[in-house]
Amino acid sequence: MNIQKIPLRQIDLYDETFSVNFHPDLKILRSSISELGLIQPVLLRGKGETYQIISGFRRIAVLNELGISDVPSRVFNKDEKDELQLFSIALHENITTRGLNSVEKAIALYKLIYMFKVKPSLVIQNYLPLLDLEPNEKILNTYLSLAQMEEVVKDYVLREEVSRSNIRRLSNILPEERMALIPFLSSLKLGENHLRKILMLLEEISKRDRLKIGEILFRPEIQSILSQNEMTPSQKTERVKKLLLNIRYPRFSQLEKTFEERKRDLNLPPNISLHHQPFFEGKGLRIEFNFETIKDYQEIITFLSQMTDINEFQEMIKGT
Repeated sequence: MNIQKIPLRQIDLYDETFSVNFHPDLKILRSSISELGLIQPVLLRGKGETYQIISGFRRIAVLNELGISDVPSRVFNKDEKDELQLFSIALHENITTRGLNSVEKAIALYKLIYMFKVKPSLVIQNYLPLLDLEPNEKILNTYLSLAQMEEVVKDYVLREEVSRSNIRRLSNILPEERMALIPFLSSLKLGENHLRKILMLLEEISKRDRLKIGEILFRPEIQSILSQNEMTPSQKTERVKKLLLNIRYPRFSQLEKTFEERKRDLNLPPNISLHHQPFFEGKGLRIEFNFETIKDYQEIITFLSQMTDINEFQEMIKGT
């Protein structure tokens, strides 16, 4: 297939049949084309007097920005290959030249099934391994659900590298609820575990109290935490998670209150701290201390040994 120079004005820039791009970062590509020109020709298909892009959407977008009028291209004849074959070619080229992010993989799988009518069993067998995904129905359904989510949700999933299990949790939330949820999640510092816990708590509170997630998020006590500019996102995350736990498990709130009252009664030195198991989900206490000198250490050991005679401490141990 010879390389031809196709006028940019003859290329249909709005036909995204074969595109899987999602908010591509064009900076590096723009710099490369500006300095060296187009190294790899794009793939087009003739459609009457215009051309349809098969692969090279990003390159053509940059050429258009730079005002370059002719595009080095390899051109398929209209009936040379069917659309599924052309889409497979586009996938292979993208995978080998730049790779696909999670949202782009989701878009590709969605198009294979709903646009190109490939049976799910064949997609699982032939295309999931191509996309470096485990070939099973659960993985396919996870990515299909992602493909149908709102743009802001896809942005969040990509930016925060959300796991598949949390993508599935997001897919169980109604679209309007997800739209309320994403600004809230984005304002916090959430790793996978925190995100999973918060999503689970919100879902459980929503079902128990028959509330929309947005109604929970706009409670004054939650909005008060989010509005504290002096707090870091990590601090807000801990406060919000604790508040949601209190709402979900009122008994946890009372246990926490009792524990803190008893701990204050112990009059612990500032270099000794006492902790219960996370969310009181296990027995036992944890003591942490720090010291700089042998004398500090001796004083700590003496204090700890005397704690066994303190009634409040004995009650705390019995209560765990």
